[in-house]
Amino acid sequence: MKGERVAQLELLLRSHPEGLRRAEIARRLGVHRSTISRYVEDLSQHIDIYEENNLIKIRPKEDDDSIALSVYESLAFNMSAEALASDTAIQSPHLASGLRKIAMNMRTYAPKVSENILAVAERIDQNVQRDKSLSSHFSKILEVLIDAWVTGRMVRLGTDDEDGEIELAPYFIGFRDEDGEGRKPITVTGRLRHTKDIVTLDITKITQATLLEETYTIPDNLKPFRMSQKDETDYDAIDMIPLVLSVREKSAMNSFSSLVHTPFSFTHEEDGRLTCTFKAENSIELMMRLFQCGRSVTIVQPESYRRKYLTYMRDILDSYAEEV
Repeated sequence: MKGERVAQLELLLRSHPEGLRRAEIARRLGVHRSTISRYVEDLSQHIDIYEENNLIKIRPKEDDDSIALSVYESLAFNMSAEALASDTAIQSPHLASGLRKIAMNMRTYAPKVSENILAVAERIDQNVQRDKSLSSHFSKILEVLIDAWVTGRMVRLGTDDEDGEIELAPYFIGFRDEDGEGRKPITVTGRLRHTKDIVTLDITKITQATLLEETYTIPDNLKPFRMSQKDETDYDAIDMIPLVLSVREKSAMNSFSSLVHTPFSFTHEEDGRLTCTFKAENSIELMMRLFQCGRSVTIVQPESYRRKYLTYMRDILDSYAEEV
């Protein structure tokens, strides 16, 4: 246990280059303050630690690289950090650590911005501490996925759905913007093993992750593939939407030419209209193309996407409420 605490102390100090007081270290490690001196002494046998103004710090090496941003770049970075702190559903200690390191480099030429970014990092840390069990689990899953992505290795994932376990080649880790929901979950997109199916998973819904020895490569000509998705109501979590449209004017389908989609399949109905079935990329561009079609096409299926389309229409009408 002692060795584990010393390792945690090193990570904590490296994440806080500005230094921490003993009481704060004890609070973050969840131990009594009287034990911190022993941990500091043990860690000092391996790395250069010093204390200044009651703050314990790791002495930077002379050859450590530093970052120099312009004042404009510094302010832009500060605003980006604020956005990250506000929009990320699950806060990450790695985000707070990275922000602190950059902020420390700004102290000489942009002290006010540096203080602001340090405050953002502290706010993120407080959020992490507030819900430590959830944040810790999320961070562990994310770390395994990043390791798999960087090293080009497959990963075995446990999920809450009926599939249980899947094996995935991670192609991309990032945010997915869920329009109108005010939520930007961090997701992983990759190919299911032994298939050509590409899936996108909300990382908060992954229960466990194990790095495998098998390697993979990301295709140079990677394009959107058919998605494997059991829940038809969650179309913000996949890349292709299976659409069924009622078509009054066939020429209106030309509006979709700029989108990634599967070939159109037309069926003639008894009332003279056409029904068109195809899969199209899940993007705001698809919504815009449907608006462009006006009354020429109507969404029949899926019902969930039809409701989303109607919500967009109502929002547009509401913006002109006084004139309608």
